[in-house]
Amino acid sequence: MFNKSKTLLFFVIIFAVLLSGCAKKVEVKFLEPAEIERAGAIKRIAVLPFKHDNYGFSGKIEALLAKKRLDGKQYFTVVSRKNIASISREQHLQYSGILNEEHSVELGELIGAQALVLGEVVTTDKNDSHYQVERKKCLDKKCKSTKTYSVNCTKRQINLSANIQIVDVSHGDIIYSDAMQQAAAWSKCAGDSHALISKSQGLDRLAKEMASTFVYKLTPNYKIANVVFLDDPDIEYTERQLQLLEHSYTYLAAGRVKKAEQLLTELFQSTHYKSYVAAYNLGLVKEALGLYDDANTYYQIADELQVEPVDAINQAVIRIEQRLQ
Repeated sequence: MFNKSKTLLFFVIIFAVLLSGCAKKVEVKFLEPAEIERAGAIKRIAVLPFKHDNYGFSGKIEALLAKKRLDGKQYFTVVSRKNIASISREQHLQYSGILNEEHSVELGELIGAQALVLGEVVTTDKNDSHYQVERKKCLDKKCKSTKTYSVNCTKRQINLSANIQIVDVSHGDIIYSDAMQQAAAWSKCAGDSHALISKSQGLDRLAKEMASTFVYKLTPNYKIANVVFLDDPDIEYTERQLQLLEHSYTYLAAGRVKKAEQLLTELFQSTHYKSYVAAYNLGLVKEALGLYDDANTYYQIADELQVEPVDAINQAVIRIEQRLQ
């Protein structure tokens, strides 16, 4: 499963510098797979009303899923709640809150969803604490003389927690289960122009933030990084092969990763699979496309072909192994 430590490792090691003249840096948009394992196969999804959800948490999740776009296209098809409610009434199913896997699968199959998001809101707390702060005010126009005084303040801490699950309908199992928590604090002192946020306002904000965090985990996302592109042939290249290498870099730098993939595939094949430069660069574009197994294959080929160690290849092998764990 993807985690933040793997991303941090990726951004640290890609900045390694090769020998002068052997590499270029290029800014590439990498597609990171969803943090939630097996979420990549989910395209048709339904969000059931959560238990004790007085602040629209499940509705916010549904809205964000419906808005999610990738490469300009809508990523999910979200089953409408009207359809869910209608079918549930017809089948006499209770669908609010945490369901067991058997009932979840039954409902998912009836509404044509590949996965169900369900859960319950557990905590909606508000805690106020009071304190004083010192302030100064001017006693004359030039503020040469001041007076210190105390004002009363209130700090409001609001907490929201929810249990949330994703059920894979086709496999009949839970692929994600978590107790999510979100908290924030706001303060107001006597004399401040702004009002202290209400409990309902605070919980609404926290619900939006929590929904955004969850949807981010469920979907692939692009990240930008500067990466090493090998541009010095390791074997004798023909004029055509040199053009393929040069043009693939240009397309990659322009953000046309698929076009770069096409040219590098032709280049690697034309070398009879003997150029580690072509293999590494092809692995790089596969990684940028989120095809980690393919990237690993080409990085391993490049590793086998290199005689003297090449920093970019060594670090790519380490990086992709971390991603695949």
